[in-house]
Order: sequence, then C-alpha cells, then structure tokens
Amino acid sequence: MQYLLMKYLITAGVVVLVSELAKRSDKLGALFAALPLVTVLTLIWLYAEQQPLDKIGNHAYYTFWYVLPTLPMFLLFPYLLPKLGFVITLLVCVIFTIFALWGFALVMKLFGIALL
Repeated sequence: MQYLLMKYLITAGVVVLVSELAKRSDKLGALFAALPLVTVLTLIWLYAEQQPLDKIGNHAYYTFWYVLPTLPMFLLFPYLLPKLGFVITLLVCVIFTIFALWGFALVMKLFGIALL
C-alpha cells in the first residue's frame, strides 16, 4: 500500500510541477509538458514492478505511434481558443484527437502496424 501511495504522489507531483512551471513561464511549462515524463515514469513503474521486458518495450513502441496523431491538437487548440472559449475548444480538440487516432490507426493497419 505504501508503494502505491508513493507511486501516486510522485506521479501527481510531476503533473503539479509542470502546471506550476506553466503558470510562471509559457515556454518553460510547455518544454516540461512536452517531455515524455509520464511515459518515463510509466516505464520506471513497469520495471520496478518486474513486468516482462517485452511489455515495457511494447509500451514505449506504442506510445511513439499514439503520439503522432495527437500532435495536430496542439495547433488546433490555440487557433480555436479565442474563437470558441476554453470548454468548447477542449471538447472539440478531444473529439478531433479521437478521430485522428482512429484514422491514423486505420492507415497504419495498411502498413501492418495494429494500433487498435
């Protein structure tokens, strides 16, 4: 139980750190947000929990492919934000990203990479 609590605190601490940095500096906050901190923590937790190496490797492999179709959202969000407001922009971006992920998965299937 202590291990799980420590895991939650460290992971939450990273998110809080990034959001606090973003309040002070747009560029610094974005830089830290762009770092694959959650993925690195996930790989560490999987390793610490003695998961098979192929499972850890697969996590990194699929993370790479899933990041690509999420990138357009980071251009769409600042474009829509002044036009639609925060909540609607966020909803549109989430829906857009779901469709982008789905479409990307269909295209990648043609190349033998099964994402969904």
